Amino acid sequence: MSGKNRIAHKKVVVTGGAGFIGSNLCEELLSHNNHVVCFDNLSTGFKENILHLLDHPSFEFLEGDIRDLDTCKRAVSGADIVLHQAALGSVPRSIHDPLTTNSVNIDGFLNMLIAARDEGIKRFVYAASSSTYGDSTELPKVEEKIGNPLSPYAVTKYVNELYASVFSKNYGMEVIGLRYFNVFGRRQSPSGAYAAVIPKFVEAFIRLEAPVINGDGSFSRDFTYIDNVIEMNHLAATTENPEAIGEVYNTACGEQMSLNDLANELKTLLSAFNPEISNIEVIHGPERKGDIPHSLASIEKARRILQYNPSHSVSQGLKEAIQWYWDHLS
Repeated sequence: MSGKNRIAHKKVVVTGGAGFIGSNLCEELLSHNNHVVCFDNLSTGFKENILHLLDHPSFEFLEGDIRDLDTCKRAVSGADIVLHQAALGSVPRSIHDPLTTNSVNIDGFLNMLIAARDEGIKRFVYAASSSTYGDSTELPKVEEKIGNPLSPYAVTKYVNELYASVFSKNYGMEVIGLRYFNVFGRRQSPSGAYAAVIPKFVEAFIRLEAPVINGDGSFSRDFTYIDNVIEMNHLAATTENPEAIGEVYNTACGEQMSLNDLANELKTLLSAFNPEISNIEVIHGPERKGDIPHSLASIEKARRILQYNPSHSVSQGLKEAIQWYWDHLS
């Protein structure tokens, strides 16, 4: 990515900045001479993710909730760009507690849009979700063709897209959505009931325990390494292409991997660190409600309009992620 496509010398607000994706964004932004405001209530983010940034002269940590409009306004004061990552993720969590998911993901999102609008911030890039494709069986997933949502979480992320479009059209804001597809990488926590599949599998293997696959393992995902997500945020925040504004883009590798193949690849990579891992067999459990069977992104729109070119394939990303997990979990 060329220098002109990087966010540099700006004041940038990263909501959810202590989370997995947010903390990686904060770290990256500081390396390009930005002033970074990390805004997080630490409900799913961790202070440990940003401990190494707290003493940086261009880093501010604001502990607060996006559901409070006054705090949102304080967070965006004097900012140039908002990268909105804060959300209550997880399809199962939303099925268990739709009210809180709705409150954070819709009320909080609207608060951030209003705060940015009132502060005169033009560029607002937000984390959308592949869950928006819902029951659409068409592969690969193309941005303009979605199905019906399969979970409360998916509903909230689709509503975000609708609000983003309305704010772009009515208030002259430059709002761009990034539909993340199963992001993985350094600092993604294996802890908690709603942890993502890759860190959960990795932690199980490291502990010499059998990972549990929901269903028969034939479900597939477009797993997307964190560095590709960082690149898309740079591109969306800096693009000068008027065609890019008010749109949403798949943020993925454009590759498909089944859960069975994922488990086998993780086992092979981790066996290099501990040969005993090669003997572990996975366990198959029941399918989860609200899960989409197959997910594969078309990244042609992002390539054409934002000049996106993923730096990491799934296998390259897994190799880097495994090294980080081994260093931090073993």
